[in-house]
Amino acid sequence: MIKTEIRNIIQRRTLGLVFVLGAASMAFAQQQPSATQQKFSVTGNVQDNAKSGIGYASLTFKNKQTAQLSDAALADVNGNFKIELAAGSYDVTIEAIDFKTKTQTIQIAKSGAIPAFVIQGNEVANLDKTTQIQGVVITAAAPKAYKVELDKKTYDPSQDIVSKGGNLQDVLSNVPSVSVDTDGTVSMRGNSNVKFLINGKPSSLLGIDDGANALQSIPADQIEKIEVITNPSSKFEASGTAGILNIILKKDKKMGFNGTVTGTLGYLPRTNLNANLNWRKGNWTWYVNGGGGYQKNESSSKNYMTRKDNPSTWDYTKNPFTQISNQDGETKREGDNYNLTAGVVHDLSDKTTINLSGMIRSFNNDSNTLNTYAEKTYSSAANFDNFLRNRNSFGNNKNFATQLDFGIDQKLDDNGQLLTASASYQTNKSDGTNQIVQNTFKNQILQTTGNSINNVDTDSKSDTFIGKLDYELPIGDHSKLEAGARYDYNKNTYDYFVNQSDDGGAYYTRYDFTSNTIYSENILGIYAQFKSKIGEKFGYQLGLRSETSKIDINFLSHDLATGAPIQNPEVKKDYTKLFPSVFLSYDIAKGNQVLLNYSRRIQRPRAFTMIPFMSFDDDRNYFRGNPNLNPTYENSFELGYAITKKKFTINPTLYYKKSEDEVNRFQYLDDKGAINTMPFNVGTETQYGLDLNGTYDPFSWWKMMLSADLYGYNNTGNMTLNGKYMDFSGDGFSYRLRLNTTFRPTKTFSFQVQSFYRGAEKTAMNNRKAMYGVDFGATQTLWKGNGTLAFNIRDIFNTRRMKNYTNTEDFVRDMEMQWQPRQFSLSLTYRFKQGEKVEQPKKKKDINSNYDGGDDQSPM
Repeated sequence: MIKTEIRNIIQRRTLGLVFVLGAASMAFAQQQPSATQQKFSVTGNVQDNAKSGIGYASLTFKNKQTAQLSDAALADVNGNFKIELAAGSYDVTIEAIDFKTKTQTIQIAKSGAIPAFVIQGNEVANLDKTTQIQGVVITAAAPKAYKVELDKKTYDPSQDIVSKGGNLQDVLSNVPSVSVDTDGTVSMRGNSNVKFLINGKPSSLLGIDDGANALQSIPADQIEKIEVITNPSSKFEASGTAGILNIILKKDKKMGFNGTVTGTLGYLPRTNLNANLNWRKGNWTWYVNGGGGYQKNESSSKNYMTRKDNPSTWDYTKNPFTQISNQDGETKREGDNYNLTAGVVHDLSDKTTINLSGMIRSFNNDSNTLNTYAEKTYSSAANFDNFLRNRNSFGNNKNFATQLDFGIDQKLDDNGQLLTASASYQTNKSDGTNQIVQNTFKNQILQTTGNSINNVDTDSKSDTFIGKLDYELPIGDHSKLEAGARYDYNKNTYDYFVNQSDDGGAYYTRYDFTSNTIYSENILGIYAQFKSKIGEKFGYQLGLRSETSKIDINFLSHDLATGAPIQNPEVKKDYTKLFPSVFLSYDIAKGNQVLLNYSRRIQRPRAFTMIPFMSFDDDRNYFRGNPNLNPTYENSFELGYAITKKKFTINPTLYYKKSEDEVNRFQYLDDKGAINTMPFNVGTETQYGLDLNGTYDPFSWWKMMLSADLYGYNNTGNMTLNGKYMDFSGDGFSYRLRLNTTFRPTKTFSFQVQSFYRGAEKTAMNNRKAMYGVDFGATQTLWKGNGTLAFNIRDIFNTRRMKNYTNTEDFVRDMEMQWQPRQFSLSLTYRFKQGEKVEQPKKKKDINSNYDGGDDQSPM
């Protein structure tokens, strides 16, 4: 049965995609030279001083007259190469591992062999790679999966063996300073108010409020790197008190046609096929990233709740009250997802570059959730009945997103003065249906006391427009002035409809849940920042950002008796705030740097937290939004130290954050014994700690990466709602540890063990238990480096379970949840027609340059 299911999955889900990618590959690979330009077949060899061939050396032939005639070649195992070139003069750049890069000029006038290229050995060249960042030279052993820069940390997932064939959620689980809970919630240093960016800007790839579904729809094979920005400068938008995660997708810059295709099979049944295709010819660059997959998943939950109040005080004339409720839930999900990104970059001239790209993404998920409730329900002070309820939900959620981006880079002179402009239009539509069938049995015998069927329809749509303009002005050798503006427009529409049938009767509308909400926001940001150096060792960057926010929320509810529409008062918010930032760096010695920074941030409430209507998914747990929520503001300080040596790097960072108008969730029991949750701005939150990240390479075949976050917290605030009191105050200390160990016993085989431990955390109401997990991955290189076979197991010991104990004035609750059980997968990657990199003109590096370039990846 499993073989048949997997075969059907492959046929239905991936066959069409294979044809599409295959056709694209042939179209790219079969590009023919112009009939008017004669080309000659040229052969040659790359040698060392001993005249031995150097295998897999890369050669870039840059035509000095016409860029379109440039090309590249890759030598074979013996250093031999063959290439078709037009007549003319070429600058040839030769690169090889453990050898110095060499450039020499040759003339091509006829077919045949050319003199051998001889390059010099350099034992140091690839042991130490020197990169100048922010005007400070950091020397690190190469390659490093983790790199420290002035205002961000960069993680390279290419060395993450465990996430091969996985998705963005798998990669984030291994990024330093980042944690992913079992339900897909992402946090940085314990704060879940994370701002996600794709290539430097918000993206419909991550949906409206799609959570783990969106993270799982982005394949790991399409991710170039992840930038962890814990304390962003004024150049970045001010939202996200935890910081920013900027996911950079692959966009190759190699001459000719090249690409990779990765296929994955796994269990629980899982298939993926993804491709990254690139073609560069002259001043044109085309790229296509696409793929799709199918996946099954299972999750489980347990909730044990007991009321604290005395049954003798209850008013039984209204409703019976549940004293004890034990809930066991199991959810099975299956779905497919597809995404396609295509773009073109064209150099109109040496000073003008335009880029255009488009993206579509879809996923379709089916779910079946069975919740079983064993309840003790009182009908008087002395009498109670035992009830057994089965609540079965059959759901489907469809999501479709599109995005269109355009950008232009204009160099204003030859001294680095640059003007960039870009615009992005994004749409995201999500449609969900859920049928809930509930059967109730009295005294846990087959005595039916009530059956009901509910149909829940949810429709949400978002439209987003982003326009931005950035300007850079170098001043002297070490200073730069930057300024810019950005405008964001977002409109989110939420429709929620519930009807019900009791004991097989006619359906009627549940007007207490049916609603319509339109949320729109306009944000205008303007920033300026100046960076410079004092002497050779001290660098600074000062910035100020202003953001004006206008938010409108319209609610449409219904009269509970008649169903007549009720237009609720419109909620309007209009405010302008300033967000300064200061970054200081001091270079103590080569490879030793001290970093001190400060920034002010804002966390605007997410749209769904402001919708004042309850969800219907679980009639023992209701969530209701609060339209009166205000933003949370945070002041953040960091003091870091970076040590970079040949075999190890250490980056300890002390941080202190204090927020005001913190959003906390008030929980209380209603008259039917259900837990109601509603967010409010209450009190302050203080976090302080040590974020320690480091790498150590004891041998060339053994690499380690350690991430540790030791933190304390202090919360203040309390409130009373409907006569019920809740205290949010509490303090404590906790920690998170992660260790990645990679072994390479042979040149072609590697394996990796990743482990993490998250300590317990206790507040006034909640006591979160400790959690740990271990993952394993292995890769084997095939076909002379053109292929990679990868195998991994996620959560080897099946221990990744979230446990939490809640203690309020009304009730106590024990909760346990596992989002997905142990899983494993096997993936195969093939790389074809490997063109060679053409170095792009780099922006002038200076002290505190807080972005390292890239195509349309500005953070503004």
